[in-house]
Amino acid sequence: MTSAVTPAEVEELRLRTRRFVRDQVIPREPAPGERLAAQVRAELVARAREAGVLAPHVARRYGGLGLPIAHWSPVFQEAGYSPVGPTALNCMAPDEGNMHLLGLVGTEEQKQRYLVPLAAGETRSCFGMTEPHPGAGSDPSALRTTVARRRGRWVVDGHKRFVSGAEGAAFCIVMARDAGGDGATLLLVDMDGPGVRVGPPIHTVDRAIDGGHPHVVFEGCEVDDDAVLGEVGQGFRHAQARLGPARLTHCMRWLGLARRALDIALDRAERRELFGSPLKDLGLAQHLIAESVLDIETSDALITRTAALLSTDPRAGTRLSSVAKVHCSEAIHRVIDRAVQICGGDGVSDALPLAQYLNEVRPFRIYDGTNETHRWAIARRESERRRREVAAGEPYRADVTGR
Repeated sequence: MTSAVTPAEVEELRLRTRRFVRDQVIPREPAPGERLAAQVRAELVARAREAGVLAPHVARRYGGLGLPIAHWSPVFQEAGYSPVGPTALNCMAPDEGNMHLLGLVGTEEQKQRYLVPLAAGETRSCFGMTEPHPGAGSDPSALRTTVARRRGRWVVDGHKRFVSGAEGAAFCIVMARDAGGDGATLLLVDMDGPGVRVGPPIHTVDRAIDGGHPHVVFEGCEVDDDAVLGEVGQGFRHAQARLGPARLTHCMRWLGLARRALDIALDRAERRELFGSPLKDLGLAQHLIAESVLDIETSDALITRTAALLSTDPRAGTRLSSVAKVHCSEAIHRVIDRAVQICGGDGVSDALPLAQYLNEVRPFRIYDGTNETHRWAIARRESERRRREVAAGEPYRADVTGR
C-alpha cells in the first residue's frame, strides 16, 4: 500500500484516536463479560467516521485513511486502549485482516462489492480456515474442506469451526483444498447463499469480536468464477499474506489494552496505602510495575520492527511476525496479570475490568496458530539459516574453540 502519510500526520491521527477512544468509546463499553450491542456498534462507527478515524488501514480510494502498515501500530494501540475501540474504528479482527487481503489480491470488482462496504462499517465478514479435528488448525496442510469444478461453477464442501465473526457476517473468505490436488484456493462466499449454514456457537472466554466463533458448514455451496480470491491453487500463499499482518495487528491492539491495565494498576498504587506506605512506594509493587514496563516496551519495539519489515520485505516480515506473536501474546498477558495482582480483590472482581481483559488476551496464545507451533517454526527457520551460512563458507564456527 503506497501512501504519502507523514509521521506528523500519523501523530495527529494517533492523538485524534486517543481522544475519540477516551471520550466516545470508553463511556459506551459493555459490562465485563458482555458483548457490544449492535446498535451501540453502529453508533460508534458513525461517530468514528465523523471524527475522521474510521478504517485507518484501508486505502483512501476504498474508504479508509490510507495509513501504511509501518505506521499502524501507534493508532491501533490507541484504539486497543478499549476492548471495543478497534470495533469502533473498524480495524478489529477478522475484518481488518480480510480488508488487507482484499486490498492485496482482490479484483477491482471484488473490492467494490466486498471491500468498500466492509471498510465503511456497513457489513462484517469472517475467515474460514480452522476445522474440527483432524482438519486444519495450527497445521493448515491438514485442510479437509474441498472445492471442485462442476458444471462451470465452483462447489465448496466442508465443515469449519472457530469462524470468528460468522454470526451476522455478510461474507466469508473460505480456504478450501483443490479436489484431487495439493493446493488450496480462497473463495468469497456470501453467508446468505445456498449451501451455507452457521452451526452452533463455541462459547469462549473472549467477548470483543462481534459474531462469536461458531461452526460454519458448506454443503454443495456453489459460487461463480468471480468468487475466487487471487489465483486458483494459491490459497496458502495468499493466506500467509493475510496472516502475517493479522498476527501483528492483534499484538498492536492488545498492547493498547495492556497499557490500559497498567494505567489502572498505577492509579490504584497511587491511591492505596498498605502497611503505612503508599502502594507505589513498596518494593514488591514497584517490581511488578517495572516488569510490566519492560514487557510493554520490548513488545512495542518488536512490533515496530516487524511492521517496518512487512512494508519492505513481506516474506521476512511474516517470519518475524511469528516471533512478535509469541512474545507479545505472553508479555501482554503478564502485564494484565500483574495489574490484577496489584489491584488485589478488586482485580479479580467486576469492580474493575481487569479480569475480563485477561479473558480477552488469553486466547491469543492459541488463535492464529498456537505459540508452541510458532516456536517450532521459529526454531526450524533459525536452524536452517545457520546451516545455509555454514554451507556458504561461514568463516566462524561457534562450536569450534580454535584449538
